[in-house]
Amino acid sequence: MEYQIPRDRPWFKFWPEGVPQHLDYPEIPLFEFLSQAAQRWPENIAFSCRERRLTYKELNELTGKLAAGIHNLGIKTGDRVMLFLPNSLEFIIGYYGILKAGGTVTTANPLYRQAELKHQLNDTEAKAIMTNGDLYPLVKEVQAETQLKAVILTDAEGNGLSLGQILEKYSPHPPKFAVKPKDDVAVIVYTGGTTGLSKGVLLTHYNLVANAMQNAIWFGWSPEDTIIGLLPFYHSWGACTCVNSPIYSGARAIVLPRFDAEELLKTVERERATVIYGAASMFAALVSSPVIGKYDLSSLRYVKAGAMPIPPEIKERWEQLTGVKMDLGYGLSEASPETHNSPLQRVKPGTIGTPVMDTDARIVDEETGEVELLPGQMGELLVRGPQVMKGYLNRPEDDREALRHGWLYTGDLALMDEEGYFRIVDRKKETIKYKGYTIAPAEVEAILYEHPAVKECAVVGKPDPLAGEVPKAYVVLNEGFTVDKEELIKFCAERIAPYKRIREVEFIKEIPKTPVGKVLRRVLRDRGRD
Repeated sequence: MEYQIPRDRPWFKFWPEGVPQHLDYPEIPLFEFLSQAAQRWPENIAFSCRERRLTYKELNELTGKLAAGIHNLGIKTGDRVMLFLPNSLEFIIGYYGILKAGGTVTTANPLYRQAELKHQLNDTEAKAIMTNGDLYPLVKEVQAETQLKAVILTDAEGNGLSLGQILEKYSPHPPKFAVKPKDDVAVIVYTGGTTGLSKGVLLTHYNLVANAMQNAIWFGWSPEDTIIGLLPFYHSWGACTCVNSPIYSGARAIVLPRFDAEELLKTVERERATVIYGAASMFAALVSSPVIGKYDLSSLRYVKAGAMPIPPEIKERWEQLTGVKMDLGYGLSEASPETHNSPLQRVKPGTIGTPVMDTDARIVDEETGEVELLPGQMGELLVRGPQVMKGYLNRPEDDREALRHGWLYTGDLALMDEEGYFRIVDRKKETIKYKGYTIAPAEVEAILYEHPAVKECAVVGKPDPLAGEVPKAYVVLNEGFTVDKEELIKFCAERIAPYKRIREVEFIKEIPKTPVGKVLRRVLRDRGRD
């Protein structure tokens, strides 16, 4: 076993029934998952999107054809190929086709504009890109300033190649090449930018194989499961739980390009879906939706909320309205991304659960990062396991900061209770420093969420010449509610320590977030300073 987890870790007492504490992770390239699935379940539906369906056999053949076509374009082993696409069947064909060609996938947010797209293309030195007709004009604008040699269009003709033509021209015989799963980078994903410039995270084949298995085995996925593929596939969480884990398990995934409350609920009822993963903000929208009671959700085994701390009242309302258990967990792109999940039979509200199999975690002091703290003491969360990244792309200084003594320093402030359950308090770099006191925005936000008028909120530090920073709240009101700013300030002051109370409130129409639902407090801080 590569990672020897101390047997005295308290969370083992509450381990999920029937789930092994250690897995044997095969040292195979990630795309072998698909080859194996095509052999075991050739006629099973792998992915569906609206009226289109692909069996595992069909998906395996299509990705083999694309791999042969990409290889013929001159893409060599290790070359980076970008996927610049929304959730779609073409994304999945591209993802596995690039890997089968020996390329390294880099996934880009389809909401990118010129500067962001050009930065990632140049940072990765991508040689080719797969995109669609809607996004192609953006690619065309920046192509001359990048190293792009080929553009593959999934749904339109243009100055690029047609995916359809490639799939028609080539037989499903991908090139042969050697892979070192623990060393070779399969995918480069980019961090969400919650605290600064987005960085490329290098995830090896072994990292991704391990995390797909950890998720699927923890929750007992099988070919009987139907997964809602709503999380953005370009993000590590979406790729793990909506693409790689279903393929490993032989499950079916239903691809949804975007979130619409009624469409999601209707799909669950029609397709008898068993699992939904989503951001906490998505579940907040669902429990507030007038259509939540219209559809039969009894097929769901569980749902999982992540991307940000979820207020306990939203978890409670979801379970009361639907009768479906909500699981809580934690991860970050640097860990492929999942590191913590809650045992389904023992979910503790307000926590992220316990580390998953072969994953260790501890809390250390903020100042040195070396002193392990006792249960109940707040410090920085460290994790280690087979899913932890190889490092950052072209950022050796960040590697030295994030990867120390065999541990990944997450940058998140957390604490562990006596039972080994962890609770995220906040981002280390997003905490507010008020006269020497450290204030966790999520703690103040949890108080604001108790007010009936508050639909969404985010608390950030506003520079103050005397105090350093003071807490300022940005608030989105529920439809039909009005409330005075001073009322919210007073409401919070009555329920929290004096130094944590909000000094200012600003009402806005929408809280800025990453596509997986993480609040972009940095954007709000910059807005306040402007």
